[in-house]
Amino acid sequence: MRSHMINPHIRQRNGGLIALFAVTFICLLFMTPCVRLSPDPNGSIGIHCDPPTADDNNITEDGNGPTMIMSYSKKNFVKNPIASFMYFVPLIAPTRVDNISSVNNTQQMGIISHEIKVDSRSFYVACEFEVLGNGFHMNTFDPVGMIAAHTDEIKKRETMTNILDYIKYDGEGFGVIKVKGTIIRSTKIVTEVDMQFNPRGHKSHVTIGLYDIKPKEGEYKYENRSNEVVARVNTLAFKKTEQTPRMGIEIASIAKKSKSAGFFGRIKGAIANLFIKPPKVDTLGNTTMLEFGCALFQKKSTFTFPKAKNIEESKIVEIDPTHK
Repeated sequence: MRSHMINPHIRQRNGGLIALFAVTFICLLFMTPCVRLSPDPNGSIGIHCDPPTADDNNITEDGNGPTMIMSYSKKNFVKNPIASFMYFVPLIAPTRVDNISSVNNTQQMGIISHEIKVDSRSFYVACEFEVLGNGFHMNTFDPVGMIAAHTDEIKKRETMTNILDYIKYDGEGFGVIKVKGTIIRSTKIVTEVDMQFNPRGHKSHVTIGLYDIKPKEGEYKYENRSNEVVARVNTLAFKKTEQTPRMGIEIASIAKKSKSAGFFGRIKGAIANLFIKPPKVDTLGNTTMLEFGCALFQKKSTFTFPKAKNIEESKIVEIDPTHK
């Protein structure tokens, strides 16, 4: 009779082994590599960036945007049309945008380096890119949509200021994409992606158009715009957030439309950085930029953008619209 009885100590030990096995199984289950949206312990939304199982970013085949090819080498420079690189603009746009290139545009972009630093709590990636060729590429923002987006941020009869008119990349230049992230229990989470357009002391080739609108008879209309200025942009920044995402902007200079910035333009830019409110951007675009940062961290050879819902027809123009 005693031979069929289980010793309480043995039962306790077996129970402990079963519990340990269960915990191990669960841990392995949740450590399966992937790229996904997931909350971190601080309650913010981030992109989990574990080692990939395949060289893709899990975009479905239907309705994709362009695919970027990354060689991370200046010697083996892989060219991408400037429109592919700047496709993030239609994605972040809160309204409809035109996709405009100059006639006979030859601008090509490639990522030419990859630097990575990792410690126990964080990681950092810096990828330099180069744009070669002539011409310009720009996206203009639908004014009706932009005015509507600003309406809930101002008081009645107040002047709308710094409304985004366009983003433009002109000519050749260099830049750096910087990816920052945290490591929590071995899980890597992208928290910020910065696109810097003035590395090594180079002048940025990215400009944005801004304008103000005073209400007339209680209505805000694009044809009543004033104070049109051109701001040269050093950095665009995208961060994880649970709130409506906004794009950080660091400005190098501000000048009146069709005027040179000069010394005082740089002073105006420095002052503007203290007061300019980061514009709202579409959640899909903000998430895509964080996913792009994850792809750079993993040193993937390609990245496919999702289809932009706000993009209008592509146009080829002979005259720069910003000079009209």
